[in-house]
Amino acid sequence: MTDLPDSLGAIQRLGDITQVTLARELEHPAAAVWSLLTDPARLPEWLAPGTIDLREGGRAVLDFADSGTVIDSLVSACEPGALLEYSWSGPGEPLRPVRWALRPTGPDACHLTLTLSSPAGEDAGRSAAGWEAHLEMFAAALEGVPIRFPFERFKAAREAYRYLMA
Repeated sequence: MTDLPDSLGAIQRLGDITQVTLARELEHPAAAVWSLLTDPARLPEWLAPGTIDLREGGRAVLDFADSGTVIDSLVSACEPGALLEYSWSGPGEPLRPVRWALRPTGPDACHLTLTLSSPAGEDAGRSAAGWEAHLEMFAAALEGVPIRFPFERFKAAREAYRYLMA
């Protein structure tokens, strides 16, 4: 395989967890990025309809009606404007933490880091590819031009991650 997407994240196996770290430099103020990450009115632009109660122990509920998937978990970390973590799972499922960290790099720019953790035996490449696609949607929404889920990006990233994990 030679056509690896240029923005692939770093993958590491930590015991029985696979961790993927995706990073983006964004030419938008951290406050605008935080709003897109957390505002229920904006979540459907790049992720799914839902709500995130921005406090530790608050609920994170996202409804992917097209696939029948509902994320219903608890916020495990929240520092408004800087850090948000919740599990990408439903009740009774293994924890799959997603951690969003924002760091301003200038008055109109910031660094976004998304860290995903998956239990051993799960397809971490598929999960990482899904987040790659959602980050593309996120970037488009930041620019004011929301896009549909980019399946071609997802398929290319899934193949690349699987190759890297082999």
